[in-house]
Amino acid sequence: MTARTLRGVLALAAAAAALACQRETRRFRESPPAATSETAVAMSELVPGPKTRDLPIRNPYERNAYAVSEGERLFNAYNCSGCHSHGGGGIGPALMDDQWIYGSDPENIFSTIVEGRPNGMPTFRGKIPNYQVWQIVAYVRSLSGLLPKDIAPARDDHMVAGPEPQRTEALRPKHAFTPSAADHP
Repeated sequence: MTARTLRGVLALAAAAAALACQRETRRFRESPPAATSETAVAMSELVPGPKTRDLPIRNPYERNAYAVSEGERLFNAYNCSGCHSHGGGGIGPALMDDQWIYGSDPENIFSTIVEGRPNGMPTFRGKIPNYQVWQIVAYVRSLSGLLPKDIAPARDDHMVAGPEPQRTEALRPKHAFTPSAADHP
C-alpha cells in the first residue's frame, strides 16, 4: 500500500468516526427553540368568547328528550360530573348558569369536549363517538335552561334548590274499612 492510499484510508476513517460521534452528541444545556425565538407563537387556536359563525350548527339531538336523557347518562358515565359536579361546578366550571367562557352555542360546547381547553379540560377526540358528544352537548345545554322544559330531563333530588320536602304520614283512603270495637267479640 502506498503512502497516498494509506492517507486516504485514514482520512475516510477519521471522517466516519467524526460523523459517528456526532450522532451521539447530547446537548443538556441548550435552550429550547421557542425560548430564543422573538416571534409570538400561538399555543392554540382556541380563544375565550363566543365563536362567530355565519350559519349556526344545529344539534340533531336538542329536540329529542331520549337523546338528552342519554346525554345525562353519558355525562355521568364519562365522569364529567367528577369535575363539573352534576353541573353545579367543582374543579370545572358550573354548567347551570349563563356565564360561559367559550360560549353556549352547541358548536362551542362540542368543540370544548372534542378539542379540550387550556388549564384543565382534557380532549376527548377519538375517545367518544360524535353522536354521543352531541347527546352530551344537548344535556349540558339543558342544565342551564337553554332547552325547552319538556325536553330537559328532571334534575336529581340532590340538585333541587330550596328546602327539603317535608315527610308526611300516608293518608288513608276516605272509604277504607276501619274495624270498630263493636266488630270484635
